[in-house]
Amino acid sequence: MDPTDIIFKYYPEDNELRRLLLHHSRQVAERALVVAGRHPGLGLDRQFLYEAAMLHDIGIFLTDAPGIHCHGSHPYLLHGRLGAELMRREGREDIARVCERHTGTGLTAEQIRRQGLPLPAGDYRPETLEEQVICYADKFYSKSHPERERTARQTAESLAKFGEESVAVFLKWEEKFG
Repeated sequence: MDPTDIIFKYYPEDNELRRLLLHHSRQVAERALVVAGRHPGLGLDRQFLYEAAMLHDIGIFLTDAPGIHCHGSHPYLLHGRLGAELMRREGREDIARVCERHTGTGLTAEQIRRQGLPLPAGDYRPETLEEQVICYADKFYSKSHPERERTARQTAESLAKFGEESVAVFLKWEEKFG
């Protein structure tokens, strides 16, 4: 499967949003593949890493985030869940799981309840190594500042607003994948 075919299906116009999505997704895919190359003992599925990294943010066009050219009607926090629905329609449950599990370092049902987040109750933490690697790789790049690449320290600091648990998960991934 060529993930750009799916991207072009949902983003048919060559515009700022499609270019931003492709740029960000390529950044995440490249970092995920570097992790796979650096750690062959993990037995990561390189083809899946590439496909899922390219499609992890497929749902952003359905959200309302004008700063990154998204003019949909849903809160941005739902982009992963919305992308998962798109991937399920494409018959890609494996990629759907990546879409809905890459927000922060993953979200628990308790975090969703406690913070009143607009997500259905559930556990949205990455489980497989590939899910974790893509979530990890994604944290180094922002669609708001596509020209920047955060350091591990900057990434950990950016996650602090989500709580110490998120920082601890990221630092564990940094030890394992960095």
